[in-house]
Order: sequence, then C-alpha cells, then structure tokens
Amino acid sequence: MKKTITMLVSSLLVAGSMLAACSSGSGSSSPASSSAPTSQPPASTPAAEPAKPEAQILRLNTEEPTTLDPTFAEDATSGSVISAIYDGLTRLDEKGEPINSIAENMKLSDDHLTYTFTLRDAKWTNGDPVTAHDFEFAWKHALDPKTGSPASYNYYSIKNAQAFTSGKAKEEDVGVKALDDKTLQVTMEHPTPFFPTLASFLPPVNKNVVQSNPKWANDPKTLVSNGPFKLDTWEHKNKLILVKNDTYWEKDVVKLARIEFSMISDTNTELSMFQNGDLDWAGGPISGLPVDAVMPLKQEGKLLTKPKATSYYIRFNAERPPFTNLKVRKAFAYAINRQEIADNIGQAGQTPLMGITPITASLKPEGFFADNQQEEAKKLLAEGMAELGITKLPSITYLYNTSDRNKAIAETLQATWKNVLGVDVKLLNKETKVYLDDQEQGKFEITRSSWTADYNDSINFLQKFVEKYSSSNITRWHSPKYTELINQSNKEADPAKRNQILLMAETLLMDEMPLTGIFSDVNAWVQNDKVKGVRIDPLSKIDFKWAYKE
Repeated sequence: MKKTITMLVSSLLVAGSMLAACSSGSGSSSPASSSAPTSQPPASTPAAEPAKPEAQILRLNTEEPTTLDPTFAEDATSGSVISAIYDGLTRLDEKGEPINSIAENMKLSDDHLTYTFTLRDAKWTNGDPVTAHDFEFAWKHALDPKTGSPASYNYYSIKNAQAFTSGKAKEEDVGVKALDDKTLQVTMEHPTPFFPTLASFLPPVNKNVVQSNPKWANDPKTLVSNGPFKLDTWEHKNKLILVKNDTYWEKDVVKLARIEFSMISDTNTELSMFQNGDLDWAGGPISGLPVDAVMPLKQEGKLLTKPKATSYYIRFNAERPPFTNLKVRKAFAYAINRQEIADNIGQAGQTPLMGITPITASLKPEGFFADNQQEEAKKLLAEGMAELGITKLPSITYLYNTSDRNKAIAETLQATWKNVLGVDVKLLNKETKVYLDDQEQGKFEITRSSWTADYNDSINFLQKFVEKYSSSNITRWHSPKYTELINQSNKEADPAKRNQILLMAETLLMDEMPLTGIFSDVNAWVQNDKVKGVRIDPLSKIDFKWAYKE
C-alpha cells in the first residue's frame, strides 16, 4: 500500500517483545494474551471533553483513492481510507507497535514459525460475522496469480505464498488456514518478527461479497467493511465521506460521527481552506502543503512535523535507452544535488538519501555514494554514450504524479540535468491512477516514486526489486545475484548475519543503479487545535479510530 514507526527500533531488535505478544501500546485494544479490552482513551490523548456528537465531523483533503479494495491497494491515499473502514488482526499504536484488534489473542509456536490467532466477536457492515475464513480467503485471494494483486508481495513471508503466486505451489499449500470460525493459523517461511506489525495492513474481505460482485468495492451501496467507519459517499474526484460504523466491535471508543474528505489537487487551495476554517487539517500524511508555505508556517510555529519511514526516490526504466546502460543511469543519479532539494523544497527536515532504505531502517545511513558529483556524472555520461555507440541521447521523459512538491522537485531535476549534463528532459505529470498505470506498463524513461514502510526493516524496501516484471519493481532491472541475496536473508535467523546480507544486497542495487534515492522523508502538516487523538505512527500511517474534536 502502494500504497512509517517510533522511530522504530529495527524489528529484529524488538523481536523478543513482538514475538511473545502484540504490544499493548496505549489504546483500548488489548495485548495479545489479555482478555476483553477496556474503553479508555489512549494515554497520550489529552483528557479533554469531546464535543457534542453533532460537532464530531473531521474535514480533510486528499487525492482520489485508486481503490478501496485492500487486495489491490498499494498507494498511501487508498491505504489511509482503507485503514479507517477496515480492521485487521492488529492495529498500530502511536509508537508504531502492534496491538490486538480483530485478534483477541495471539500465540506463537516455540520455533517462531506458527502464529495462532483467536478472533473476537466482530461483524461486517452488512451484519455478517467476521470469521477466520474471511482472512484465509482474503490473503489467498491476494496471492492468487489470477487475481493480479500488485500488493501480493506483502504476504510473501507466509509459507508457500510466493510459490503460489508464481505458480509453483497450490492454494492449499499456502500457510494460512482457518481452523474454525474463530481460529486462524498462519505458518511462516522463516521466523518473521515483524509479522504482527504487517498483519495490521492485511485486513480481511467478506468472502461472499467478493465472490458475488467483482465491483463490490466501487460503490458505497455494495462495499462491505469491518472497521471503525464505513463508506457513506464517494463522488469520484469530488468528495468522499465516511460515517461511524455502528456494527464495529469497539464502537464505543469511536467519537467521530463523520470524516469528510475533499479532493482538491491544488495545495494552495487546500491551505487556504484550512486557514478559512473549511478544513480541520492540511498537509501530510494524506496530502501536501505548498512548498512556499512550509518555511513561513515553520517560523510561525504552526507547522507540525514527524519523521517517517519513507523514501522519496526516482526509478530508471532499464529496458529503455539510454537507461539500458549502467553508466548513464549513474550519471543521472550522481548529478543530483539532494541536499539542495531537501533544504529548498522539503524544508521540513528531510535527509538526503544516497541509498533506497530511509534513515529509520537504513543499514548504511551515510549512503552508498557521495551527493552532488557533477564532474563524475559528466564523465560517466560520456562513457555510457560511447558504450551505446551514440552521440546524441534519445528523447527522455520524467513522469510524476501531480502535486506541488512533486512538480518543484521535477523542475529542479530537469534544470540540474540540463545544467550539469546538457540533457533536455521533458516533464510529464498525470493524476495518480494514470501515473501508476503508466509506471506498471513501463511507459517512462525516468519516474518519481516514494515508498512508506509497512514495517521498519530494510527488507520491506529491498524485496520490491526481486522480480523483473512486477508492479513493485517497474524498473525492468533484474539481477539473479540480488535475488539470491534476498532469499538468503529470508533464511538467515541470526540478526547480524541477516543485516550483513541485506547490506550486500543494497550495495549491489546501488552499484547497478536502476533507481536512486532523493531524500528520507518527514510528515509536515497543520491542524485545528480542537482536533485530538489522530494517530500518525512513525510508519506514516494515519488512524482516525481514536480521533475526536474538543
């Protein structure tokens, strides 16, 4: 999804506590071994009196979600809405640690390979009970090669999951099984300490609904969910409205009556609406702020920021000339002045990224090469063009999705490549859904990307580039050696040895340069002082379950 942690300590370092049980965190959901949850507000939430129910309306702005079907969602916008209308086995607290949700209890086998979840009584919005069979169906449906889910790799730590997706195993071989309506057993390929965190992003879907209507997730009348809120209105490219779900298992802790999302693409208009009182929130993590407004808001003390496990990077199409050549890819990467972009466009504390994993999960925070190597870039471009046997570069287009910040970065890169390399690059911006489709179909030479971790471990970034033709890679680059290193890391139980293997993998990736980092990102936003309880964890996931207005 296509879809960020406490500045989470590496999941390997917290393996002991996470493997024993989901952390209780500060919230109403219970730790893995506890009994029924309480209905107290999270400890970090001010003990102020919520406003009257009729005033409990939260107004925000966002892009059009690409989908509200968890099977296909991979972008952050879709993920933020899905998080509000669905509930998984776990949810994350404000520190990014998993707490029980639909799972009332979790047990882990002595060999750290098998999780057994006991489900609490919960219902779908159509009144059906949420069962372990719904989870089994949802996860296997996402893995089924006939489904074509772009997010199937999220499940690959499950036994035979990747083998099933690639046609090398049968559905019944996948390590997910409903033992009865209330018991879900999940067997892993190898010990996976971050699985309780990952489970929070793998909600169930209603088996009967999905099988009876392929377009079930496109309309509020047919979308069936199980989260704190439910979809009430979806006027595409105009507005989206969620309302409190009265069938939710923990409905008493949900104070908001409605969440109203506008869909204004211009960040200046969004900020103006906030300043005029028409929005309660502007900016991250579900939208953005005007580049020119970040510093003034910061100086006025109004800007809120939080580091997140997000890499902002660009990808080259390794099957399109001139980026079939390694030296040309490196020339374009080395020419970039990342510090300048972080300081002048980010302005909120972004860190230049000379790798792919963000600072929160990086095994080499200082990077794999030096920033802003203009002379080396010129040299590499000349050598690369000679190897290609060309004296003039073919047409090069930089594809990005529309936003104020993306546009500013695109224009800066365009100017850099012109000034340093003498190359004319055409900029092409498209709305997010079309942009994602173009990426998956390889309709680009260079394109912007960003990825926010589902769990704070470098494997969550590095595993995206194992398969040559996949929506998670899109560079068309492939290295058998790289694939072998990732596979080795999955089998290595010793944390230090595993990290060393992953470091070798990222080193190889940066040597081949099918992509290059720009910066490790932060969230930046402004909010109405009366808004309380919105959780933005260090993974940059936003959760409205505990939100309210004073």
